Amino acid sequence: MQTSLAPEFKGTRDGTEAEAILRKCVHCGFCTATCPTYQLLGDELDGPRGRIYLIKQVLEGQAPTRATQQHLDRCLTCRNCETTCPSGVQYGHLVDIGRKVVDAKVERPLVERLARTVLKQGLTSPLFGTAMQLGQVVRPLLPAALKAKVPARADAKAHRWPTRTHSRKVLMLLGCVQPSMMPNVNAATARVLDAAGIQTLVADGAGCCGAIRTHLDDVEGGRDDMRRNIDAWWPLVEGLTSAGKVEAIVMNASGCGVTVKEYGHALAHDPQYADKARRIGAMTKDMSELLPGLRDALRPKLRKGSGKLAYHPPCTLQHGQQLRGDVESLLRELGFDVALAAESHLCCGSAGTYSVLQPALATQLRDRKLAQLAPHGARFILSANVGCIQHLQSGTTTPVRHWIEVLDEALA
Repeated sequence: MQTSLAPEFKGTRDGTEAEAILRKCVHCGFCTATCPTYQLLGDELDGPRGRIYLIKQVLEGQAPTRATQQHLDRCLTCRNCETTCPSGVQYGHLVDIGRKVVDAKVERPLVERLARTVLKQGLTSPLFGTAMQLGQVVRPLLPAALKAKVPARADAKAHRWPTRTHSRKVLMLLGCVQPSMMPNVNAATARVLDAAGIQTLVADGAGCCGAIRTHLDDVEGGRDDMRRNIDAWWPLVEGLTSAGKVEAIVMNASGCGVTVKEYGHALAHDPQYADKARRIGAMTKDMSELLPGLRDALRPKLRKGSGKLAYHPPCTLQHGQQLRGDVESLLRELGFDVALAAESHLCCGSAGTYSVLQPALATQLRDRKLAQLAPHGARFILSANVGCIQHLQSGTTTPVRHWIEVLDEALA
């Protein structure tokens, strides 16, 4: 796509990157066929091709409007379009640049600004855990919309961490909301790795991966989160502590995983962190990427009888990390009965804070996804990201769990 940048963007980091991405687009429209919001709304400007045109116009000097901002806001950043695109257009990076530029030129209404501030400060705060505990105490009294965002209190097993030491060690990011909302996911991951002879280490100084701030108009705040994590992880990456050296950084939340894998891109222009960020990204593995190497160690210890399972692959796993088919096929190899829904490539509507900021669209996508999962009559619905799990659970009585929890429970 021919592009002529306005003087204010010519030669800038964002302008140069955006221009390179735009020039790859041949406006074929294949992306519209797999865009969730285009399928719901039928508006070209609520599909990837239309949003690309909007971003191009702004970068060429046309003043953005509130409508421009809203069309970009309605994008889930599911990156399904990247999987579909025959030209390799990196839409996810382009829409991040577009939102940053538009938000600098179009002031949001006060209510939106407040909501975004509360989300990016509250979800990443150490006080989030305390707030979640209070919410769980009064959960029966909460209105339905708020109750759906507060999971029931986890039992004691959810906090049971293995105590054995092993020569093989990995580092795991606990995440910002997962320890409070779904603590069993992290503990179950550590227990499965322990059963395979791998010790899980945690760096106390690490926190949010940076995705929340980055996607809520605070790109520099997101980069600061990334730098903090790199500083916290680096001694374990280099083997500078008594705990030893880790062989990988393991992610069990695919949203965090795709963000950390792209640290090298986010900090490419930071001379102090660029090399470290690239190394951190290269070391980062989704838990499903480790599973093939654990099969032989886990198989003799597995009990059967988990019943029918239905799996929803998160967009951040299948489109962001380009990891498709691994979870369900590996679970089947271990003896689990796993089905995949029709339209498994489409987003469930969670998309980080999207379900809070765009509740109507998010609910439509959630209900569409659950309708595709329902015919399997599964005992559990499985996924691989805390946001997807909580969002889907808000619309069904079928338990929605992380696949690692089912694997953990099947270990004798």
